[in-house]
Amino acid sequence: MVVVTGWIVVQRYWFDSGSIAVQESVLYLHAVVIMLGAAYTLRHDGHVRVDIFYQRAGRRAKALIDLAGTLLLLLPMTVFIGWISYDYVAASWSIHESSHDAGGLPGVYLLKSTILAMAALVSLQGIAHALRAIAALRGSPAKAAAK
Repeated sequence: MVVVTGWIVVQRYWFDSGSIAVQESVLYLHAVVIMLGAAYTLRHDGHVRVDIFYQRAGRRAKALIDLAGTLLLLLPMTVFIGWISYDYVAASWSIHESSHDAGGLPGVYLLKSTILAMAALVSLQGIAHALRAIAALRGSPAKAAAK
């Protein structure tokens, strides 16, 4: 992404030209990294968390907070995102949507599909996260430590 962004700057200021397709590719790359990286980030506890209580909590309390957050917030939100975006993505696929800008990239429908992929991957990772929390609550340190 840095290389592509650098190329856009070089193209614009040194060669006095530009490409909408190259500019859109930066947007596409950012969207793909964010959408498909969300589950990976969850797996490695990289998402922002309010640590006021969590950092001082014991192992069981942390597992309970993780389980409650996953079951009450994360999974309902990912199901909602998947449900609400399905028609949006399906409509895009039905017309093989491409960029509205002349010279833009084709395949906007592929980009929009990452919304559903993100919802599915984060849901699966959320289920794994909940199972690890349940294992920790049951006192199964080997399974909880597999984190």
